[in-house]
Amino acid sequence: MHEYPRRWAALAVLSLTLVAVTLDNSVLNTALPSLAHALRAGTSDLQWITDAYTLVFASALILAGTLGARLGPRNALIGGLAVFGGGSAVAALSDSPGQLIAWRAVMGLGAAFVMPATLAIITRIFPPVERPKAFGAWSAAAGIGVLIGPVTGGALLEHFSWSSAFWINVPLVAFAIGAVFALVPAIPPVRGGRLDLLGALLSTAAVAALVDAVIQAPSRGWSDAVTLAELAAAAVLVAVFVLWQRRVAARGGSPLVRLDLFANRTFAIAALSLAVVFFVLFGTLFELSQYLQLVHGYSPLVAGLGAMPFAVAMAATSATSPLISRRLGVRGTLALGLFLATAGLLELSTTGVHTAFWRVAVGTAVIGLGMGMMMAPASLQISGSVPQQFASMASALNSVIRELGGVLGIAVLGTVVSSAYRSAVGTDLGPAHNDLPTAHGMAASLPAPAAQHVIEVADKAFTDAMDRGALIAAGVALLMAVAVLLVRPATPRRAEVVVADDVPAAEPALQTA
Repeated sequence: MHEYPRRWAALAVLSLTLVAVTLDNSVLNTALPSLAHALRAGTSDLQWITDAYTLVFASALILAGTLGARLGPRNALIGGLAVFGGGSAVAALSDSPGQLIAWRAVMGLGAAFVMPATLAIITRIFPPVERPKAFGAWSAAAGIGVLIGPVTGGALLEHFSWSSAFWINVPLVAFAIGAVFALVPAIPPVRGGRLDLLGALLSTAAVAALVDAVIQAPSRGWSDAVTLAELAAAAVLVAVFVLWQRRVAARGGSPLVRLDLFANRTFAIAALSLAVVFFVLFGTLFELSQYLQLVHGYSPLVAGLGAMPFAVAMAATSATSPLISRRLGVRGTLALGLFLATAGLLELSTTGVHTAFWRVAVGTAVIGLGMGMMMAPASLQISGSVPQQFASMASALNSVIRELGGVLGIAVLGTVVSSAYRSAVGTDLGPAHNDLPTAHGMAASLPAPAAQHVIEVADKAFTDAMDRGALIAAGVALLMAVAVLLVRPATPRRAEVVVADDVPAAEPALQTA
């Protein structure tokens, strides 16, 4: 392994690219109300403005990881940043919801090349002994993005229009590209066989069908014909993809995904743990943002500050997770992180309409502690389970697993909360039956006594529904924690997955220019 002398400076640059990508989504969330007013965007438009990025990002990750390895991780990173930054600039100039949705999709495509490339570069430039610290710092960067995103969004909207949520990316990306050229080494591309185009098409279509079904299910209904058709299509495409990957491997070709990874229990547990923690996190925080802004009446800036306890706790334990892993091992660290997430969710499940903010902060901070503790060892386990020439593929799987977990969390827990809310409100209050924002909008046009009644009923119903969602999320996290402790890793055999340290002796040298 060739040791790169400026690897820690390069890590800072790679972390900056992660901050830029995670910052965008959290900034956008605070800008949605202003954006809706300026572009006359309806609820469906707003959903697609958010989801177009997620749908393209998740669908393209595996293909982007493979192409990135062939282009060279640094080239893929620079290209992805350029597409992401260019898409942001044009998105800021949009004058209709349709235009903004299209450019958000372009931004998602750029981000799909960025995420796997950063992890692949870290795996290549750091020796095995330093990788846990490097992955811890990388994970902490995600917490920083979550931390400053809502606050930055709120501050921008105090002085500028919704387009500032996109313009903010342009200088960040420009600086990041310059820093990548200066500090990140040019890693030689992988010289593999022919690109598995059919596998790429099958994986992209499967993920797209699944993500779209899950995103749209809360509004269309889980039993809707289109939702069921998409879920069935996703299942068939996954089955065909698996069969095709086995066939390619049996013929001595280069499959898009090494399926033998999933036969490794340690890899599978790490991957599933990561999916579960993003499932409970995204699903819970999505509802919590509505609680803070509507039930408590906080401004976007103050509500953004509400994310600080979670983000600070996550960043802190991400940075120290290598020390914890050294004492407890990967399985012990993952289990402890899941138990902490469970405890935080149980605290949030007791939230009431008038609950003091400090109690909400305690719950989110404990979740942040657990998540920060898990991200680095789980990501290291996933990305470190293959030889380094396959690092981009493993990194793409890492990102796909997290993204699917988050999307499923928002959709599944969102459906639970929505159903519980509607059941509690009933149909007597008319449009207020639909959702909490509609109830508050309706109350604004009513006389004071009637408005007060609608708000009280809606706030109580939503808070109770949110508590139910948090309780279900806690149950999922607890079951995963128990599974981590009970499932013992199989005794490794030489024929099984090769770990990252087992690399060819004649590995190409890194290029520093």
